[in-house]
Amino acid sequence: MEARRWKCGGMVATRVRYSMLAAVFITVVINYMDRTNISVAGSLIGKEFHLDSVHTGTIFSAFSFTYATLQIPGGLLADRFGARVLYSVMLILWSLATIAMGFAIGFTLIILLRVLIGAFEAPSYPINNRIVTSWFPENERAGAIATYTSGQFIGLAFLTPLLSVIQYYTGWRGLFIITGVAGLIWGISWYFIYRNPLEHQKVNGAELDLITSGGGLITYAADDTFSSSRKSKWENLRFVLSKRKLWGIYLGQFGLGATLIFFLTWFPKYLLDYKHMDFLKSGFLSSLPFLFAFAGVLFSGYLSDFLARKKLPAGLARKLPVVIGLLLSISIIGANYVTQPAWVIFFMSVAFFGNGLASITWVFVSLLAPKNLIGLTGGVFNFIGGLAGIVVPITIGWLVKEGDFSPALIFISAMTMTGALSYIFLVGKIERVSEVSRP
Repeated sequence: MEARRWKCGGMVATRVRYSMLAAVFITVVINYMDRTNISVAGSLIGKEFHLDSVHTGTIFSAFSFTYATLQIPGGLLADRFGARVLYSVMLILWSLATIAMGFAIGFTLIILLRVLIGAFEAPSYPINNRIVTSWFPENERAGAIATYTSGQFIGLAFLTPLLSVIQYYTGWRGLFIITGVAGLIWGISWYFIYRNPLEHQKVNGAELDLITSGGGLITYAADDTFSSSRKSKWENLRFVLSKRKLWGIYLGQFGLGATLIFFLTWFPKYLLDYKHMDFLKSGFLSSLPFLFAFAGVLFSGYLSDFLARKKLPAGLARKLPVVIGLLLSISIIGANYVTQPAWVIFFMSVAFFGNGLASITWVFVSLLAPKNLIGLTGGVFNFIGGLAGIVVPITIGWLVKEGDFSPALIFISAMTMTGALSYIFLVGKIERVSEVSRP
């Protein structure tokens, strides 16, 4: 039965889960604004500190060194402390580090602050997945994941031109201070807005029944004692690293990240320095691929849920949009063969639309991970995906140091193909991996 008609004992289900999803959406927008403001500022920072492409790539990668390596601890923290307190603390800390970026006096300090921002943002997506797993039934989950994931695209589509304008008038230092203050305000607000399903005063029994009967894990959101009793054991980590099915989504996330990381780091500099577009014009044109990605992720998520409600096999309903999206992302290589800005943006938009189609991959963590290790599995998943954030910007820096960006786009296409093949040949049947047995 459709959620909007759900009744339990004559009671119509409330829709509190959507207000919680809206809060996660805003958090993702803030998250990516503070993650990617460096891409807008990168060209001016490079000029002020006389940085070459290799040093610029290192700055772009610095965030991901800690973001990726702390994904597993971040997943454990998400399971141990829950979403309300942990998210609020992390938001405040990474926002303070962002504000400090506005006072950086050299290459080394910029690297250090980006490392700190990556560390504080590390638990973000394990927390997001925890929230969606606890608040939404399975047949709404891909749509929910698509909605909050779209925040990274729609936020940047509209924020990239705004951030370019802010930087134009306040400089790159003002850009970091303003974005950091915005995150600080939202971090305080989050603590007063978010509640778990069993703790929220406005959720009724019919909505809780809708969630639980559809496979939502509301007790997972509340039972921190149970989940934490086993989370620190090394056998749990070995377990989630030993399953081929899970490795399929781990490697797939790395391939997905290759295209995404390019757009979050090198893309504005690519348009400005390698395609020689005007500064403000490049800021506005760079928003177009994010709009296409936004359309892709929403289309993918709600199409996937629609197919699932029609009782199509999960392998078709969930995997098909991801595989098609990854294959479509390979079209980024077409930008190597055109010079007109309109055609460059066309190929970039098609590729990022494909990346958006494939961006519902967190649904596989919800569907495949052992119920008692969803946070840890999500941490490993995002850790391996986050490695793209380390590898891709630095590799691009080395590949383009002679002034030709073509090898970089070939490299991105190869990584994306690897992700598609991983979902095709490794994931297999969509079914939950058996839980680790109790000691």
